[in-house]
Amino acid sequence: MTTLEKLKEILSECKGEDLDVTPETTFEELEFDSLDKVDIVMQIEEAYDISLGENMQLSTVGELIEKIDEAVANK
Repeated sequence: MTTLEKLKEILSECKGEDLDVTPETTFEELEFDSLDKVDIVMQIEEAYDISLGENMQLSTVGELIEKIDEAVANK
């Protein structure tokens, strides 16, 4: 499973509906608020056994994928 596929699963579960996301999709388009973002980060950290840090200023799914892949590579 690619990072995008896994992330799509997590985002869809958080939103409660099947989302169609691409690396260019913004979190604003997905209508996630700050609480949703915290939940998403916690789920990602648990799924990948990584730490993403606290001050992530990411606007697109692609930027989050890069951050995840970088954290996994440095694990």
